[in-house]
Amino acid sequence: MPDPVVVLIEDEPQIRKFLRATLEGHGYRLFEATSGADGVVEVGSRQPDVVIVDLGLPDMDGLDVIRRVREWTDVPVIVLSARGGERDKVTALDAGADDYVGKPFGAGELLARIRVALRHTAGASEYRLLTTLIHHAGKVVTHQQVLREVWGPSHTEQAHYVRVYMAHLRQKLEAEPARPRYLLTEPGVGYRLAAE
Repeated sequence: MPDPVVVLIEDEPQIRKFLRATLEGHGYRLFEATSGADGVVEVGSRQPDVVIVDLGLPDMDGLDVIRRVREWTDVPVIVLSARGGERDKVTALDAGADDYVGKPFGAGELLARIRVALRHTAGASEYRLLTTLIHHAGKVVTHQQVLREVWGPSHTEQAHYVRVYMAHLRQKLEAEPARPRYLLTEPGVGYRLAAE
């Protein structure tokens, strides 16, 4: 999978610094926001693979950030918060968070939870790729068209996404992935689902 994109919405500089070193050191592309409003903008413009949000932000509650993000995307959201009570966790999960990590936290646990979130979304991306090809069965779909329809407009220059996910689909669907019969490559252009 290409380097996953993470948007971190956190106002504490020490935590941002720690997470920047941890996440970038493990191959993640990190974009940061120090307020809820800026975080919502970052999520919209970066189309991240995972969002990490603190609940105690200076301009709005993290729950409001989650609700606003949920209006238009299903990106996995992990709450990172000092609020550790059961009621806080339940409220955040009911607001649309996918996971909850209490502060203080260990880097290993957070990284594992990010990997779990990415595993869950990988299947969704493969499904969207396959449905895009089915919708255009028998026709060539360009790399840019696939990227736009599956990953959104901010990913249209990242053709390696498509190659990686096509390889995964071929492993799952083709009898001989090295010599595909259904998921065909049109060199220099894109892909085509063979219509039989």
